[in-house]
Amino acid sequence: MNNSNLIVAIVISLGILLGFQYFYVKPQQERYRQQVMAEKSIATQATPTPVVEPPRDRASLITASPRVKIATPEFEGSINLKGARLDDLALVNYRESVDPASPEIVLLSPAGTAAPNSAYYADLSWLADDKDDPVPTVDTEWKASGGELTPDHPATLSWDNGKGLLFTRIVSVDQHFMFTVDDEVKNTSATLVTLYPFGLVRRQGNPVGRSTYILHEGPLGVIDGTLEEYKYKTLIEDGKKTGESVGGWLGITAKYWLVALVPPQDEKLTAEFAYTPAPGADPNQGFFQSDFRGGAQALQPGASIKHQTRLFAGAKRVRLLDQYEDQYNIPHFDRAIDFGWFYFLTKPFLYLLDILGHLIGNFGLAILAFTVMLKIVTLPLSVKSYRSMAKMKALQPEMKRIQERYAEDKMRQSVEMMELYKREKVSPASGCVPTLVQIPIFFALYKVLYVSIEMRLAPFYGWIKDLSAPDPSSVFTLFGTIPWTPPTALHIGLWPLLMGISMFMQQRLSPQPPDKTQARVFMFMPILFTYMLSQMPAGLVIYWTWSNLLSIAQQWFIMRHTGVKK
Repeated sequence: MNNSNLIVAIVISLGILLGFQYFYVKPQQERYRQQVMAEKSIATQATPTPVVEPPRDRASLITASPRVKIATPEFEGSINLKGARLDDLALVNYRESVDPASPEIVLLSPAGTAAPNSAYYADLSWLADDKDDPVPTVDTEWKASGGELTPDHPATLSWDNGKGLLFTRIVSVDQHFMFTVDDEVKNTSATLVTLYPFGLVRRQGNPVGRSTYILHEGPLGVIDGTLEEYKYKTLIEDGKKTGESVGGWLGITAKYWLVALVPPQDEKLTAEFAYTPAPGADPNQGFFQSDFRGGAQALQPGASIKHQTRLFAGAKRVRLLDQYEDQYNIPHFDRAIDFGWFYFLTKPFLYLLDILGHLIGNFGLAILAFTVMLKIVTLPLSVKSYRSMAKMKALQPEMKRIQERYAEDKMRQSVEMMELYKREKVSPASGCVPTLVQIPIFFALYKVLYVSIEMRLAPFYGWIKDLSAPDPSSVFTLFGTIPWTPPTALHIGLWPLLMGISMFMQQRLSPQPPDKTQARVFMFMPILFTYMLSQMPAGLVIYWTWSNLLSIAQQWFIMRHTGVKK
């Protein structure tokens, strides 16, 4: 009896296990397999191997496909109806050089464009679980209605996949650089369809001539609330980087320009930054891509789904980025400008210089006014420091006597010096305070002049036509009188030379180091700084020179009132 019960129990248990395996585990495994296959299919759709075409002239590629013209106060271009791709954009208010007749800045170009304007474009589309549900591709011919795209007139595009899905896209643009793309898909078939919103920004080739640690150029985005930056070299070596986020933004940045996608800020998405080599081409001439894939959206028979994506394509003006950040709740959108470690100084400096530049009418004069304001803010600290330096200057005869008296006993000499400082209540280190305060200000201002488009091609007076570029004059051509182009290493302009002279004058007002070796090193500093600043933006050199002159005036005034011989 016990054996019979045991056998029945075993049979029932086996039946339960087999039934569980057949009716639950196997369907789960099949669903998981289908999900994996769908993910692989979606990944293939998201990052297909770009077709490498023989390079062609940009203008001929644009005229070779039907297009919707774009005309705004900031740019001109067109939308390619083959793929509904934004691949033709030129910035009408920005030129390649200070010459007003120089070409406009070309931001976006079609696939296959020959250098220097290599392929650079943005795509928005849909991905599907099932390959039998055709979605728009780069070869899809969209139909346009409504004429050209302007800030007052959106463009409407449509495409019927022939299997019950009707895709409609309304593209609008504001007065500046923000596109809004409203997509809608209607399902007139009798089957359920699952779609994923998708967008990418892609460019061909590494456009950076030489890497620099002070500026990021390449793919970037705010993913899960954190700014992520990937250099072109990093992606060439690592292939791709991925992350998940709710909202955020991503794209590709250059020094002054940005192309970025902004999905809905409440949407969960998968972001990817990738590099795809170009077959048979130089590794630096592959394809760099920033893309996002939204969550699955089930489209029931007879229903429709909608999705909105914003696309920024233009100049990184700080006021405009802040405006978009507030208007559309885009997290850290201003970080598209590489403000660096001194963000807390750099951004306020940029705002202040921008305000002063518009009030005064010249950014060079704005730098001079900005320097005066900094001097006023730091005046109490400077006065204390200069008073201490004046006392040190007055003590130099006594210091010299101590050096001569204890020339053979360096230890006793140091003790006597410290006693002298203590007795006269003087700190030999206090003279360094203004310089220490000026260092973060210098680096922050350097960032402002180097990365902000507000300073790009901003003129001063005379030969300075661009404050963001080095002084173009040269000592070795006698400032243009000798027809000769010296090597870059020998390029020292007039403003760097004036800076070196002002630095030397400031040193002569300061107490000299008691040690002769230190004194010689200090004498060499103006020469070293003249050479270093000769390669830096002219605006920065003007700031440093003017700051030195103001410091000299302060020191002279304080020394006069403390009775120190000048």
